[in-house]
This record gives sequence, structure tokens and C-alpha cells, in this order.
Amino acid sequence: MAEKYQSREERRKQQSKPKNKGKKKASGTFKRIFLILIALGIAGMLLGAGAFAFMVKDAPKLDEKLLKDPISSQIYDMENNFIVDVGSENRDYVAYEDIPKLVENAFLATEDVRFYKHNGMDLIRLGGAVIANVTRGFGSEGASTITQQVVKNSFLNNDKTLSRKAQEAWLSFQLERKYTKQEIFEMYVNKIYMSEGHGVLTASKIFFDKELDELELHEAALLAGMPQSPNNYNPFDYPEKAEKRRNIVLSLMNQHGFISKEEMEAAQKVPVESTLVAEDKRETDESKYDAFIDVVLDEVEKKYPDLDPYSDGLKIYTTLDPNAQKHVETILNTNEAVEYPDDEFQAGITLLDTKTGEIRAIGGGRNQKVKRGFNFAVDQKRHAGSTFKPIVDYGPAIENLKWGTYHTIVDEPHTYTGGTEINNWDGRHMGPMSMREALARSRNIPALKTLQEVGSDKALEFTKKLGIPMDEMYESYSIGAYEVSSMQVAGAYSAFGNNGFYTEPHAVKQIEMRDGTKLDLKPESEVVMKDYTAFMISDMLKSAVKSSYGTGRLADVPGLPVAGKTGTTNYSKEQEQEFGVPDGAVPDAWFAGYTTNYTAAIWTGYQDRKNYINAGADQKIAQKLFSNLMAHVSQGKETADFKVPKTVEKVAIEKGSNPAKLASPFTPKDQIIYEYAVKGNAPTEVSEKFDKLDSPSNLGASYDQATNEITLTWEYPEDAEGTQFEITVSVNEGGDQQLSVTSEKGLKVANPQPGAVYTFKVTAIRGDQQSDPASVKVEIPDPSIIEEDDAEGEEQDDTGEDGQDGQDGDPGGNQDDGGSEEDGGNEEDQGDGEGDGTGEGEGGGDGTGTGDGGTGTGTGTGTGTGDGTGGNTGGSGTGTNSNSGSGTGSGSGSSSNN
Repeated sequence: MAEKYQSREERRKQQSKPKNKGKKKASGTFKRIFLILIALGIAGMLLGAGAFAFMVKDAPKLDEKLLKDPISSQIYDMENNFIVDVGSENRDYVAYEDIPKLVENAFLATEDVRFYKHNGMDLIRLGGAVIANVTRGFGSEGASTITQQVVKNSFLNNDKTLSRKAQEAWLSFQLERKYTKQEIFEMYVNKIYMSEGHGVLTASKIFFDKELDELELHEAALLAGMPQSPNNYNPFDYPEKAEKRRNIVLSLMNQHGFISKEEMEAAQKVPVESTLVAEDKRETDESKYDAFIDVVLDEVEKKYPDLDPYSDGLKIYTTLDPNAQKHVETILNTNEAVEYPDDEFQAGITLLDTKTGEIRAIGGGRNQKVKRGFNFAVDQKRHAGSTFKPIVDYGPAIENLKWGTYHTIVDEPHTYTGGTEINNWDGRHMGPMSMREALARSRNIPALKTLQEVGSDKALEFTKKLGIPMDEMYESYSIGAYEVSSMQVAGAYSAFGNNGFYTEPHAVKQIEMRDGTKLDLKPESEVVMKDYTAFMISDMLKSAVKSSYGTGRLADVPGLPVAGKTGTTNYSKEQEQEFGVPDGAVPDAWFAGYTTNYTAAIWTGYQDRKNYINAGADQKIAQKLFSNLMAHVSQGKETADFKVPKTVEKVAIEKGSNPAKLASPFTPKDQIIYEYAVKGNAPTEVSEKFDKLDSPSNLGASYDQATNEITLTWEYPEDAEGTQFEITVSVNEGGDQQLSVTSEKGLKVANPQPGAVYTFKVTAIRGDQQSDPASVKVEIPDPSIIEEDDAEGEEQDDTGEDGQDGQDGDPGGNQDDGGSEEDGGNEEDQGDGEGDGTGEGEGGGDGTGTGDGGTGTGTGTGTGTGDGTGGNTGGSGTGTNSNSGSGTGSGSGSSSNN
């Protein structure tokens, strides 16, 4: 048993030995890992401390003056000349002891509810913000305490970098050590930007005209919600946004126990606008170039929301042209350029540099009385009317379908795809017309047809590239039923004037921060269309301004290559009845246009759409403002015309051809129009409309004495369907007179004039085509003329000289060929005779006479009346006028020789 026992003990020892060895091994590994982690932690802390020390070594020192006063920013014009300071004015200071608990609680609940519990950094809030940023994206939730905000607004820029955050934390700890919580809170509420000025007391007076201790709960909550985005939550400009933000603040105050649920709900029901200062009593605008500065500040906030121009001490370099801006303000607020109908009539103007997209001037409205008030150039969104046609219809058609400016569109009754009828502004239809004419005349039906042919998808793609924020394309947009601002329209049009390059309109070129950091805000230019599209739209829009049929003629600037488009909108039938709108009145009138240097878009109308613009001159104000402004800014500057790109060719088109055809050599000059085509896409078919037909052949004319008729005959190919023949005649080389138009190949002419020479011409005609005429002559005999016979009988000794000289007469009646009776006019027998003769026109004839000595015959031509003597007694003569008359003569007397 003892041996067995020992063997058991030995076995236990043997089993226990490996177990003890393993435990020691595991324990040693854990210790090593633990020590490594501690070492790494210490190293990390040392590295972190070193990095932190490195990042904060350049942190600025606490400057009490900077803590107390916001630092204004300076704004410069396009030539880097100083314009104005922003942020250095309009601040009412309030001491901590004068801040009501209601106001303090509202800000604490919103910005930093643990303010009195942390030492400048709230690690609990920081952890929550980290989680939120990981789960919902960087920047989704901030962790800055009130102390940090004071530091940031006083000493640092708004870069979201580790270095800036480290400096902010370091300075926050220092600030907490040097100042009490109450002093820090006082700094905060006096330093914060509140859209219309700095500090909560300033805002209270501006928005409510109240001291802080007069504020109600819903008013204090509204002010506490503004610092997050001061301009967006400005209750004057955006009451709906302000009310939504206010209600969130009230909810936070209830959540953190500052107010009860009942108080929260009661305050949330109060309309924001119910206690705001009345609009006519708000602070007036006394700042320089306010409308432009308004755009500058909005642009800075949009592109760099963490920057505060009112307190960050920025240098902001802008695109402002002071000369242009002054002129815009002058023509808006005086009657220098136009006669405004009343003081309520408004206008919004955006002037851009066509090539760069830089904003040169902003016309924010007329008679502006409120500082940073409603800006009609950027804030006002109205239907664009026909200014949209180049953007939505014809631009996409040229870009995608390669239409030429000659492309024919028929202006005829038409409907939207759904069956709703569309009308032109004048209620008429003008039939086939070129795309150029349809755009210049601002015809609605061709515009809709164009969009339908291009397709909504292509049109939407084109429009969005031009900076128009459109999500869907509806057919009604073809005639401008889409709301835009003048700045958006100007931006789109500038791309047409800049060979298809679009640059977002912008007012800020560069920002320089207090530490010297420079931020470039100039956007990149983008190619948004082919150069042929830009050029052909520009050339057609020149017709809208320059041609006799263009709707924008009043916008023209003589001697300046200007392109542009008018636009008006209308009321529905229901609105016309509701608002009492007279015939022809409209809610909006636009003009947008450009040169190669400048682009301007101008909206006119009333702030309340139910107030209408009467028909007539008031609807042309936008055109007149454009012309005046463009003439002013173009003075002394060379303005190049729009250059024809290599992708475009000029073509001679026959007017009215559909589809368009090239003019032929036979097309009359007044039927040729010169248009542009995308190279390689010009028409190839030549018009035959005015081509010459073959002339009739074998034309003959014969006179039938028995029937007293002239018979004409000719030949022409049998396959010449639809051909007719025009027959003209001239008598004795007189003027041509039309006899007939017939499809037969012959014609009879009855009762022609005896002795006359007839010239007939026959011309083939088919539609607008015709041939050269074929001609033939025929002479008609005169039966009344008796041919002269040789005289028979004994010759007389005496000679009757100048026999029948009675055929001679006064000027106009000279009988050149019959002044003497050559055959038998000389009679040997003595005798004399006297005769008087009259004749009309030119003629020739024979006369006979008997006398003692024999018979004489005379022939004469001429017109007139004459007296003569002859050697015949009782001689008489008759002559026939070869034109259309006849003459007779008679005489009697005794025989004598003369």
C-alpha cells in the first residue's frame, strides 16, 4: 500500500508540475503586455504632449481688447481699392448684471448647458460630438463651448484643423483661468454676430425694439437660436426658418429644465412676425453699395460658413466695378433712364463680366429703405418667360440635333403632350418660319415644338449645366414657366456670349484672414456647350434686338453687337378675374442680353405678383434699362462681335423652303437668306423653285385672209405636266400685252389690224418656274391699198413738179416716203391742182387722181396735216397709217404748173 501511496503522490506531483509552469508562463505574458501598453501610453502621452506643445507654440496671446470688441472686415473693389468696413458698427454693449436670467438660460440651453461646470472644454459634450460625427458624418454636431466660441471669434480663424483646435483648447483653458464665468458669458453675448449687428442687446433693439428685460420667452428663444446661422435665421428675411429654429430652442429649454412644457407649447404657438418691428420702422440703409455688399456677405457665408465677416477681421477682395454700380443705383432710383409708373414698381439687375462670370454690379431694387433688405436681383424668383427659350429650347436643339439657324418650324395650332392647347402671345399663327425668326419674334408654339423634338432629358441636361437648379423638365418650361433670379439668368446667358464656357456668377475673388492665410474663391470655368451652339444662339439673339421683326428692338445699342431676349409672363384666367387684371397686363417683364464684354439680366414688376404691369411702355422698361446700362459700361471699350467658329459655315437658303434648301442660281436675290449651319450638316438639296423651264419650240404664226385670223402653234414635251403658256403680243414693236394663259399649244387671234406687224411671245410656266420666251412675227396685209399701176397715154409737155406735195405737212406730219409723185407725178399737159391732206401716226399708202394731163400716184408716211399743190386737176389720194390710224386727202382747182 505504501508503494502505491507513494506512486500516487509521485503522480500528483508529476501532474501538478506542468500546471504550475503554465500559470507562471501566462502571468508573465500578461505582465509583459501590460508593461508594453503602459510604455506605449506614456510614449503616446509624451508624443501627444509634444505635438500639442508644438501646435500651441504659435497660439496668440490673450488680448483683452480683442475679447471685448469684434474685428471688422474690409471689402475691396475689382481694382483692390478699399470700399467699406463691415462689422465695426451697430453694437450695443450689455453688462452681465443687466442680462436677464431668461435670456441667459435661452443661450445656455442652446449653446452650452454645462457652461458653469467645465473648465473651457466639455469632455462629455466632446464625446457625444465625436460619436455623432462618426455616425452621421464629420461636422454634423459641434462640441465648442461658449468659452471656445469666444476664443475662436476673438483670436483664431475658422479652419477645422487639429492645430487650430489645439490652440483653441489651450486658449480656452487660459481664458477660464484669467476670467470668471460671468465675464466670459458677457464677452460672448456682446461678441456674437446677429445678422443685423453684433450682440444680443443690438439684436433685441433691431428686431423687437426692446431692452433685454422687456423680452418675452419666445423672443429670447428666437435670439438664442440665431448665432448658429445668423443670416439664415434673420426673422426679417426668413420668418419661417427663424420660427422653426426658435421652437427648437424652446424645446431645448424645456429639455434642460429651464421652462415647463406648458410654457414651451404656449411660446411655440406665437407667430414670429407678430412682435417684430414693423417694416416701415426698421433701420434704414446707409451703407455703401448695399445690394452688392449683401451678395458678397452671402457668398462668404455660403462658401465658408465658419467665417464671420463681421468679427473675423477679413480682407475681402471683390469683383465690384464702382462706376457700373453707381450707374445702376442711379437708373434705378431716378428717372434718368426711364419714367417709372410709381414708387412701388421694382427692378432687379445683375451685371456680369461675360468672360469671367465676375459680378460687376447689382441692382437690388428701387427706393430701398431697409439695411440689407430684400434683394430683387438675387432673392426674387419669378417665372422667366421667353428669356428661357434659348436655354431650354433652341440651345439644346442646336447642341443635340445640330439644327441650323434656317431650320423651319411651322407656327400653327398645337397642344402640349397632354392635349392642353398652347397659344402665342398675340393669339395668331404665322405658318412656316426659320428658327431664327421664331426666336426673334418670340413665338411660343415653335418653342414648344422644339422642346418636344429635342426631348425633356436632353433639355434638362443642357439647362442644368447653365446653372439653373432644375430637377425635372416640364413642357411648360419651354415658354419660361420656371422661377429664377436675374443672377441665374445672367449666368446662363453669359455662357452663350463666352463661346460655351460657363462660370458661376461670383462677387468674391479672394479672402485674406488675419494670419495672412489666403483663400481663393474664384470658381473654375466649365465647357457646357459646343462653340457652334453658343455662336448660333448669339447670332439669332442679335436678330431679336437688331431686326425689324425682333421683340427686343428697344434694348438695342446702335453700333454695339448686342444679343438678347425679351420675356413676359402672364396670369391664369382665374387670377385675371381675382386680381381684376386688364387685357394685356402682365406680372413680370424681363430682358436678358449680352455683348462679348458684359452680360445683364433685368427683371421688372412688383413685389406682390397681384400688382400688374399695364400694357404698353411699362412693359418695355427692362429693355430701356438694359440699353442704357450697356451703353454706359461699354463707353471707351472695344466690343468685339461674336466670332464665327470653325465648326460653323454660312449658307444661302431659299426663303420659305421647307425643309430648307440651298438657293439656286435662278433664285431671286430678295428670296435668298444667309444663315448658319453646323459644318457638315448644311442642306445639300438645291431648290428648283425658280429654275428656268425649256422654252416652247417650233413657234409659228400664219395669217388667214379668208377668216381674217392669225393662228399661233408651238410644241412642248408631252411629259411636262402642269405646264401652262403665257402669250403676249406687241403691235408694230410697241409694248407687250398679255393675250392669254393656256395649257393648249396653240392660239387664234381674230380681226388683226390691217397693215400691222404683230410680234408674239410664248413663255412656259409651271408654279414659280418659267422659261425664256419664244417669239415670232407676222405682218398683216392692208386690202385698201391699191398697188401703183404704170400710167398709160400720151405724156404731157409740162411737168407737174412736186405732184401730190400735199402729203407734206407740219413737223410731225412729214410724209418722208411720199412727198413727190415719182411715177406719173410729172405731166406734160399743163394743169395745176391744190389738195389738203391729213394723216395720223406713221403710215404709207397710194393715191390716184385724174386730170387733164393724166393720172398720178403718190406714197407717203407720217403723222400730221399738210397743204400742197400738184399738177393734177381734181386729184385725190388715200393713205393708211401703219400704226392704227388712216389719213385722207382731197383737192380741186385749175390746172397749173408749180
